Amino acid sequence: MRIATTALIAAAAGCAKSPEDIQAASLPPSAYAGASCADLAAADVSAATQLEDASRRQREAQTGDAVGVFLIGIPMASLGGNDAEAEIASLKGQRAAIQQARAAQDCPDQGSV
Repeated sequence: MRIATTALIAAAAGCAKSPEDIQAASLPPSAYAGASCADLAAADVSAATQLEDASRRQREAQTGDAVGVFLIGIPMASLGGNDAEAEIASLKGQRAAIQQARAAQDCPDQGSV
């Protein structure tokens, strides 16, 4: 019983994180230096769309991992390369840098662009 519990905890530790729990990667706002407000708005919309898709895939990996751990004790989705954690961290970092660049240029709210 003790071995089974330890194995289950070890397997669960490798499970995909919730998209909301993934921290943004650090990206300097200077990555968007020289971009116009319209370019920044377009880049933000693109990154938001990609983030939405990656978050959906991450939730699917999370569900797959939960099922895998429940059935066989192994987080199959994460082990199969379906974990989008790095992509989500990068996209969150891009969005943060874009928003900082927009604020530095005093760009209008995206609803106004």
